[in-house]
Amino acid sequence: MKAMLLREITSLERNPNPLSFEELPTPQIGEGEVLLRVTRCGVCHTELDEIEGRTRPAHLPVILGHQVVGVIEEGGNQGQRVGVAWIASTCGECDFCNTGRENLCSEFKATGRDINGGYAEYMKVRANFVHPIPEALSDSEAAPLLCAGAVGYRALKLCNLKDGQTLGLMGFGGSNHIVLKTAQNKYPNSKIFVFSRNADEREFALSLGAAWAGAIDASPPSAMEAVIDTTPVWGPISEALKHLSPGGRVVVNAIRKIEADKQILLELDYPSQLWMEKEIKSVANVTRADVREFLALAAQANIKPEYQEYALQDANRALVELTQGKIRGGKVLVT
Repeated sequence: MKAMLLREITSLERNPNPLSFEELPTPQIGEGEVLLRVTRCGVCHTELDEIEGRTRPAHLPVILGHQVVGVIEEGGNQGQRVGVAWIASTCGECDFCNTGRENLCSEFKATGRDINGGYAEYMKVRANFVHPIPEALSDSEAAPLLCAGAVGYRALKLCNLKDGQTLGLMGFGGSNHIVLKTAQNKYPNSKIFVFSRNADEREFALSLGAAWAGAIDASPPSAMEAVIDTTPVWGPISEALKHLSPGGRVVVNAIRKIEADKQILLELDYPSQLWMEKEIKSVANVTRADVREFLALAAQANIKPEYQEYALQDANRALVELTQGKIRGGKVLVT
C-alpha cells in the first residue's frame, strides 16, 4: 500500500517535507481488529505537534492521521463505511473507563501516534473503536468531524453555556469553524464572537454568521460567558480572560502550546483576569460517545465542515499550509 511515513522528529520550518511517500505492506489484522480501505483522512494541527515533537509518537516510523474515513475490508461488517477518531483504544477497566471518562485513561492510545493512522491506503484498528458514518455525510464531510468536530463538540459541552449567553472563539481554523455551526444549532439565541490574527479567517467567520470578528487582542462588543481557545500559543488565553464574565470559563482545546520554553508559564494579572471565579479548563482527547453523538447531531442538523481536498502524496503541502495560516475549514487527504 501507499502511505506517508514520519521517520523522525523534525521542524517544518527547516524541513517542509517531513513525510516520505512510500510503498509499505498492507497491515495484517489480529483478533478484534478490522482492516479499513481508507478513502479520506483529515489533516489536523495535532499532526504538527507530532512531527515537531510536542506530543511524541510512541514509535517511529509512524503513519499519522486520526480523522479517517474508510470501508471495512476484513473483519467486522465488511463493506460498512466507518470512521476512526483520535481515540484508538483504552484499558476498558479503570475508573475513568467505567464512568464515561475513557478519554482520561492512563492507557489511552491515539490513532496516528500510538498506532498507525490514516495517511495511507489501508489501516487496521480495534473493531470497537470505529464509528458508523451517517448516510447524510460524504466521506470528505465526515473526515474533519471525527476530530475537529468531535473535540470541538466536547469543548462546547465543557463551556456549560446556556442559550442566550455569549460564546467567544479564539482562532478560527478546522475546529472552531465547526464549533460555530454547532453552537448556532444548540444555542440559537447566543451571540458568537470570533478572534483571529488572520483577516481572511475573520471574514470567513462573519460569512458563517458570527456576530462579531476581530483580532486576537481586540475588544469585543461585550463580555463573554465562555471562550474556546484552539490556538497554538499562550497569548489568546490571557486575552480571553480579560473579556470573560464573572463565573465564566475558558476552555483550552489544544494538546500542546508551541512555545516550548513557556509550557509552564502563563502570565496573568489576577485581579483583572482570573478573579471573580473565572476558570481555565483543558480538553483532553475525546470519548467514543463524543464522536458518535456528534456524528449523529451533524447528520440531523446538517452541520457540515468547509474543506479542501489534497492527494495523499500532497500531505506535506497541506501541513505546511497549516503552519502558514492558510486555513479555510478543514484539509482532507484523498487516498
